Amino acid sequence: MSQAPAYLTRPDGHHVAYAQVQGSGPGLLFCGGFRSDMTGTKALALEAAALKHGRAATRFDYFAHGQSSGDFKEGSIGRWLADTLAVLDELTTGPQIIIGSSMGGWLATLAALARPSRCAGLVLIAPALDFTEKLMWAEMTPEQRTVLQRDGVLREPSHYSDQPYEYHYRLIEEGRDHLILDRPIDLACPVRILQGMQDPDVPWQHALKTIEAFKGGDARLTLLKDGDHRLSRPEDIALLLETVWSL
Repeated sequence: MSQAPAYLTRPDGHHVAYAQVQGSGPGLLFCGGFRSDMTGTKALALEAAALKHGRAATRFDYFAHGQSSGDFKEGSIGRWLADTLAVLDELTTGPQIIIGSSMGGWLATLAALARPSRCAGLVLIAPALDFTEKLMWAEMTPEQRTVLQRDGVLREPSHYSDQPYEYHYRLIEEGRDHLILDRPIDLACPVRILQGMQDPDVPWQHALKTIEAFKGGDARLTLLKDGDHRLSRPEDIALLLETVWSL
């Protein structure tokens, strides 16, 4: 991590950790993924590029992620969206290019819909819009759904950690209040989607449904045939930076 985090205190008392560099606009706002944090490869690469080019940039951790406070089982799409909007409203000024990875792609899109005048562009990396319903609930077996509804939590092996992922039924239920893929997503800003075709978490077909949902004309999807979910290889980072700077 390039600098110690600062903290934004929310009305409920929880603290959102963030790091920020000052510079010209439009600024860059990075929204990380589910159980990810602001010290990841993409977030730091964007910050380093912003510093090099004198561009403002902000990265942060949602409730119960990274260095922010909170109990993960109390997290939800709405709560993480509230953090995203608080960072956008209170820590940034002027238009922002909002970059969202995985779940962060959903939150970035929701933030752009909530603050369209603040969004100069969207860059979505393996965007997991509506993932609680389309990629979790829809893919669960009847037995898994039964366990989740009965116990309130389902534990599944993770591709990225020795510890299992915990899926809480509250996340599924509350996520239904924020579903957006089944209707046109009406945004005037340019949209760029980067998607790996070897992604085990967000299938590339989901990216096709996502790009189709955007109503604006300036929406482009780039498929990387050998790309995985993280898209953090040097060539992936180079493409991300090229895409962001093109906006």
